Amino acid sequence: MRVLGIETSCDETALAIVKKNDNGEFEVEKHLLASQVLVHSKFGGVVPEVAAREHIASIFPMLDELGIEKDGQGIDAIAVTAGPGLVPALRIGVELGKVLAWVWKKPLIAVNHLEGHIYSVWAHSTPIFPALCLLVSGGHTELILMKDHGDYEIIGMTRDDAAGEAFDKVAKLLDLGYPGGPAIAKLAEQGNPREIDFPRPMIDTDDYDFSFSGLKTAVKREVAEMSQKAQMAERENIAASFQAAVVETLVTKTMRAVEKYQPKSVILSGGVSANQSLRSSLKEILNKQCPEISFHAPELFLTGDNAIMIAIAGIYHAMKNEFIDPLTLVADPNMRLV
Repeated sequence: MRVLGIETSCDETALAIVKKNDNGEFEVEKHLLASQVLVHSKFGGVVPEVAAREHIASIFPMLDELGIEKDGQGIDAIAVTAGPGLVPALRIGVELGKVLAWVWKKPLIAVNHLEGHIYSVWAHSTPIFPALCLLVSGGHTELILMKDHGDYEIIGMTRDDAAGEAFDKVAKLLDLGYPGGPAIAKLAEQGNPREIDFPRPMIDTDDYDFSFSGLKTAVKREVAEMSQKAQMAERENIAASFQAAVVETLVTKTMRAVEKYQPKSVILSGGVSANQSLRSSLKEILNKQCPEISFHAPELFLTGDNAIMIAIAGIYHAMKNEFIDPLTLVADPNMRLV
């Protein structure tokens, strides 16, 4: 099966052709990505209308670059991110997917963006079910129990800011620019993670929910109490201590869920899964406490938004004949996983 994946949920324009071979392995035949980071960095964050215009400017030349026949010959289905995301951005990919499906007479698959992030690990590994997924991105922080393909149960989520959102806000407080995650991680390498005792919100609660708003406020208070000169000198320690608080909270909650649900695999996915401190900490404690449980995280180039993950998720939907009428599909910014 050969699927065209389309992703435009935020500020990355992505197209990919992914094939599932007879041996069950995935082959990425082509993968194109146009980033808008430099465009949005001047605004300190993503501007939806600007993102949509950038998608329009990029997506048609990228489609030509894929080299697909004008009648879609060789493509078995089209998978497109239908939500969640920014409405103006989502619509570009959704409408392209609908037009191609109609003109090429190919089946169309609506993929949930969060589901795509989960399936990013299938590009190079095969988790065993049941799998527990910690999905951490700029807009979402969730613990998801995946019992089978397409069978999800959300057992925990953030009650306010997502972890990635907290990284961006703290980066802004420290004048590190956008995107904040990589900037915080780089600065943290030079700091002492034990220098400042930031709170670990909800780390001792019996549930699997998260909260990062209070932690962000604690950082803001710490920065406000320093002189400008002191802030510059202490930025490394602030970054390191903040990152340590986020990582400890995420890992502790995940391991608590592992203890209760006893999964056979643990998946770390989403944009924040690129954070090396989080990846190494979760993998290390899982291997130490539960060596029988396999750990899976996407390759670094698949941690961000991409069309490979959308195509792979689409293939699993196609295998169950889960298609949608192009005339009825609309972009859904609040699309739920379950």
